Amino acid sequence: MFRRILLQTNKNLSSLQTTILPVSASVIISCKPQICQKRMASSKHGISRRLLESQKSLWVEFSKLALEHNALNLGQGFPDFQPPQFLLDALKDAAANGNYLMNQYTRGYGHPRLVNAIADVYSPIMERKIDPMSEILISVGAYGSLFCSLQGMINDGDEVIIIEPFFDCYDPMVKVAGGVPVFVPLRPTKTGVSMATSSADWKLDEKELESKFNEKTKAIIINTPNNPLGKVFSREELDVIARLCIKYDVICISDEVYEWLVFDDNKHIKIATLPGMWERTLTIGSAGKTFSATGWKLGWTIGPSDILVGAKTMHQNCNYTCPTILQEATAVGFEHELKRMGTPECYFSQLPKELEPKRDKLINLMTEMGMWPVIPQGGYFLLADITGLNIDLSQEAADEPKDFQFVKWMTKNKKLTAIPPSAFYCKEHQSVGENYVRLCFIKEDETLEKASKILRQWKSSM
Repeated sequence: MFRRILLQTNKNLSSLQTTILPVSASVIISCKPQICQKRMASSKHGISRRLLESQKSLWVEFSKLALEHNALNLGQGFPDFQPPQFLLDALKDAAANGNYLMNQYTRGYGHPRLVNAIADVYSPIMERKIDPMSEILISVGAYGSLFCSLQGMINDGDEVIIIEPFFDCYDPMVKVAGGVPVFVPLRPTKTGVSMATSSADWKLDEKELESKFNEKTKAIIINTPNNPLGKVFSREELDVIARLCIKYDVICISDEVYEWLVFDDNKHIKIATLPGMWERTLTIGSAGKTFSATGWKLGWTIGPSDILVGAKTMHQNCNYTCPTILQEATAVGFEHELKRMGTPECYFSQLPKELEPKRDKLINLMTEMGMWPVIPQGGYFLLADITGLNIDLSQEAADEPKDFQFVKWMTKNKKLTAIPPSAFYCKEHQSVGENYVRLCFIKEDETLEKASKILRQWKSSM
């Protein structure tokens, strides 16, 4: 195996010579006319120490594995269908309407039309008038919202409570900001049962949660509806968290990207609407999840200006602004839906109704397999218990959690890929999640039918 090194003269930038060196070569060659200097690779060129624990990506690993084995990937969470037509039309119009400003920088903290549209949508929901210019920040996806929020408020040694299972970026983002993550798991209250259970059955221990609060606690991150569990936190559970935030003067970062995707009779409640919580809460949303356009990478943070200022400062020195044309189209999308809010025709109402039968299909498939499902109250993921399958995993890496071993075995042998949910726990609590796999159901019916065939063939061979 070789690597290609381009040797460039300092007289003519278009004059390139090429040589081939083995990958194992540990030299860097810089050339001037008639002169080549060799030097050993420097230790100064390595990755930053604060990023060392973040190098490995769960998503890269399992997407690559699925491709290598030509497996159906129900792991990563994105739709395999188009966003709504009105959103695509808005994007086409923004690109073709002749307004040159659509292709230039817009306001750094958020395109004016978008922040105004978000304020119009969320002011009634938040039960207060949101100032679009001082209380909303548009970022590069919810990832960017989380990153800027944490970077903007955390000092070295500050503790941040993370409720498990958590989306896997929370932990490294806290550490990179200089904070100390403190983990509290939701625990299943129904275990060892041969039947479907509910994400509502996963509970926080109130005493355990309060034991993690102290004078060093700067923030708590919650995710409702939760990824990967699908739990929608009840008013009573949010009241407990709110009481502790107020008692210990803690900021709440509420990741609510799946807010519209709530099923059955469950209701999403914003913790910022609880008494005493607006002034200490940053609420994060996502255009990708709201409009089924994850590749657009637009997120927002809503909160009081005095807390949001840190995130804004980080954003202006990191991303500065987000693509104008996408913000314009998203604004039009919100304006389109604003007049239909609360009606069956609203996309925010239609999408969960379209997803319910997909969820139920996956629930039935898992039940047939004896992989007892945890029925999600919201989101678009489902956990399934694998303890009853008795699969021989002896050929997989013994030092990995059981769910990692199982997903790798299933990908290689059954051509179906999921995500191991123990990745959403700290090492101490991985055992809570390692008896499950996470599957995504925001897929075309054709995709889910392919999964059905795989699973039924598997069952017939048992």
